[in-house]
Amino acid sequence: MKEKDYAYWVKLSSSLTLVLASTMVAAKFWAWMSTGSTTMLGSLTDSLLDITASAINFWVLRIALVPADDDHRFGHGKAESLVGLGQAAFIAGSACLLAFYGVERLFNPVKSEAVFTGVVVSIYAVVCTLLIIAIQHWALKQTKSVAIKADSVHYKGDLLLNLSVIVALILANLGWVYSDGVFTLLIAGYLFYNAYDVAKESTDYLMDKELADDIKLQIEQAVLSHSEVLGFHELRTRQSGPTKFIQLHLELDSNLTLANAHRISVEVEEAIHSIMDGEVDVLIHKDPF
Repeated sequence: MKEKDYAYWVKLSSSLTLVLASTMVAAKFWAWMSTGSTTMLGSLTDSLLDITASAINFWVLRIALVPADDDHRFGHGKAESLVGLGQAAFIAGSACLLAFYGVERLFNPVKSEAVFTGVVVSIYAVVCTLLIIAIQHWALKQTKSVAIKADSVHYKGDLLLNLSVIVALILANLGWVYSDGVFTLLIAGYLFYNAYDVAKESTDYLMDKELADDIKLQIEQAVLSHSEVLGFHELRTRQSGPTKFIQLHLELDSNLTLANAHRISVEVEEAIHSIMDGEVDVLIHKDPF
């Protein structure tokens, strides 16, 4: 795919996602003011987090993709992880606030008003979320973008969140006044889980965690598939933003000329590039066997 086509699909997906998410925020704010439901407040909070995360991710992704320069020789990929930690803290703080409201509503249950309004708005949110997932699915088929894939997974989780709001409002209308507080606490737990997941992934990138074992196995097979390679050691891997960094010591026949040793290392590097998705930076040191 050409670079301009990739940019087109990423920008189209991001723009439509932000537009639909904005309409959901406006509708949920009106529904929360009408119903007074803390469950609806939780859903509104999650939608606000969605917009914030999508907007920040789009902005930070542009920084993370800036090529390496004299001051940042390994690129700017870790900008994404730094912002991820900030987002995790923000999400956790919002979850704490929701948990407080949920506990308070359990001790002081209040019958929600305008339940029909809340249910209609939640159904609208479900429809918008399905549209977002469909748009992202189509864009993902065109680009294989990791950023779009992560956003799509999050919105799939939001489907359950919006459906839970509908259930809570219906139960409250049927007389179970504690449903509002219970579902609010469940939403708070859902946000805590998301905060932990984002923080863990961001920390792994910042601490230069090794790539997954299956990826390292593919690298090993690619290296050893070359007929003139006698072995390798000191394999080190990490990821920064969209770029995977791979370093290793290649064991070669000590009688090879420098030109032949260089040729082999280039062919091994090309073999590694052929099995990896996305941008890869490979550094090979040649050792006499």
